[in-house]
Amino acid sequence: HTSKQPLPADDDNNIGTRESEVDCYSGQAQSSSEPAARAGWNSKIEYFLAQVGFSVGLGNVWRFPYLCHQNGGGSFLLLYILLMLVIGIPLFFLELAAGQAIRQGSIGVWKFISPRLKGIGYSSCVVCFFVALYYNVILAWSLFYLGNSFQYPLPWEQCPKEGNVTVPECEKSSPTSYFWYRKALDVTDSIDETGSFNPYIVCCLLAAWTIVCLGMFKGIKSSVKVMYFSSIFPYVVLFCFLVRGLMLDGASEGITFMFYPKLEIWADVQVWRQAATQVFFALGLGFGSIIAYSSYNPKNNNCHRDAFTVSSINFLTSVLATLVVFAVLGFRAKLKVTACVVGNLKDLSEQVRSGFVDKTLMPDFNYSDPSSVALKNYKEWFKQYGNMVPGNLTDCDLEEEMQKGVEGTGLAFIAFTEAMSLLPGSPFWSALFFLMLLNLGLSTMFGTMEGILAPLTDRFKTLANNKTKLTIFSCIIGFIIGLLFTQRCGNYFVMMFDDYSATLPLIIVVVFETFSVSWLYGADRFLDDIEVMLGWRPSVIYKYLWKYICLLAMLGLLGATTIQMLIKRPTYVAWNEDKASEVTMEYPSWALAVLAILIIIAMIPVPLGLIHAVLQDRTKKAARDTEIGQYRIVSTDDKCETPMTDMSELDQKNNTSADF
Repeated sequence: HTSKQPLPADDDNNIGTRESEVDCYSGQAQSSSEPAARAGWNSKIEYFLAQVGFSVGLGNVWRFPYLCHQNGGGSFLLLYILLMLVIGIPLFFLELAAGQAIRQGSIGVWKFISPRLKGIGYSSCVVCFFVALYYNVILAWSLFYLGNSFQYPLPWEQCPKEGNVTVPECEKSSPTSYFWYRKALDVTDSIDETGSFNPYIVCCLLAAWTIVCLGMFKGIKSSVKVMYFSSIFPYVVLFCFLVRGLMLDGASEGITFMFYPKLEIWADVQVWRQAATQVFFALGLGFGSIIAYSSYNPKNNNCHRDAFTVSSINFLTSVLATLVVFAVLGFRAKLKVTACVVGNLKDLSEQVRSGFVDKTLMPDFNYSDPSSVALKNYKEWFKQYGNMVPGNLTDCDLEEEMQKGVEGTGLAFIAFTEAMSLLPGSPFWSALFFLMLLNLGLSTMFGTMEGILAPLTDRFKTLANNKTKLTIFSCIIGFIIGLLFTQRCGNYFVMMFDDYSATLPLIIVVVFETFSVSWLYGADRFLDDIEVMLGWRPSVIYKYLWKYICLLAMLGLLGATTIQMLIKRPTYVAWNEDKASEVTMEYPSWALAVLAILIIIAMIPVPLGLIHAVLQDRTKKAARDTEIGQYRIVSTDDKCETPMTDMSELDQKNNTSADF
């Protein structure tokens, strides 16, 4: 008999056997082979809270609004919906169906399809671990701000004084920027300067890991109890902020800037790349968490409907958060621009009194009462006569003010924080906002940790028997390595991990997943399995989306991201203490080497898994060749005894039997 094929041929016999195999597998899963946690969700609501809680995270609040604003507002929304329908939902459905059919974590799912693919699951675990390391640091920052919100006035409302003199660094920048960079982070001027550990952030990081550990203590049974609060509470806060935000002066201008469509952005490849990346991370593809959560579902659960429902909720949450952010930022920008106009008109009045300015250049409106002047009237006058007036008069541009500090941590900890300090009852709004960030982050952290723990406990029986110890050990290791991010330069490492260490590996993982299911396993066979599971067959369009559209789109995204990194040296935003402002700096060579090592570590399990499986095949073949007599035929009932049933071995066995 020839050596074992990597994957079986697609015939009716095999499919029939495979179906009975999966049935017997999931039946036994409840008893001897799997840990008790595999018993499943208590209700569909619990499952929904977990999936939505994992996919809706901090990125919906601070990354999506920024991308939307930078890339053409309404046009970006349309592009995002298009990519969500063509790439996001089909791949989300693929992961949901794979987890539900095979009832294993990511390692088990890919080993089930073929032992040569088991490395994909290990890669997912590594990427999950990288993300968990820095994500919990953001939770630590949120805890620090939450703790500081219970005082009036808020500590970032005014610049501190040394004696009778205002601290120069704060005076040159702003109270919120100063508090973030100097008080919270005590940041260095560049990633090259390490600095000591920040004791407050170390304590907050310990608290964050303790909360995650307590929430994950008894698997999904304990984490879902926390999720009832952590998944629903952010929506309550967002609606409160939306109602309050829409009542603010400047909210309508902020939302108009946000949704004003600029269709020319569709011609920009970078915008497509950013939209595709956001779809990718918004849904949490490639982490293995989707697979882990759906593996606890009953066999006949309608995962097709779930894919559309969770994706829609995720998108609507992003839009809701964007409305809130831009209503509040519009208010902040309007206040600043109004102050700018008032200051300029006061200067103008003094120049008129001194005789420096010709009265014919003066505006028609009543500039002696600057606060009553409409921004539109001032802009029209400035456009016509501004250059002719001596002095430092400025345009007071609302859109320019809107763009300041609206990305990532800058949005949450500087821009939004500043806007809230201007509201009446600012400590209440501040505490509410950071409690919301904490809950958004927590539900995502639970999903990320489940993406690590579920595959490992499914794969290794010893770990399954000691899941509580594994959870505690993982959290301790996460805290110890996470101390790297609590140094004074830690913020720069968080940015490095966020921008690069997860992006490329995750895209590569999902390329492997899609290729494995649609080409190696066979898209038709996968649809057959789903038909048996659901009782009806999904549209044939999924076959073509998985085989061609999704795969080509992801390869294009991977190529564009790689080329972007090669053409333009990766940069980060640093805080310069002397200038008291943010400066863009290039990563040093050692940091790029660390980036390369992180990406290699994340991807190395895929080729290692392949090599290990090939060597195992050869060892088995050599052992078989030395046997005298007939092959031993193992029944499928025996095969059901292990939780890691392997499709290709099973089908190969049938072929062997037939040939023999």
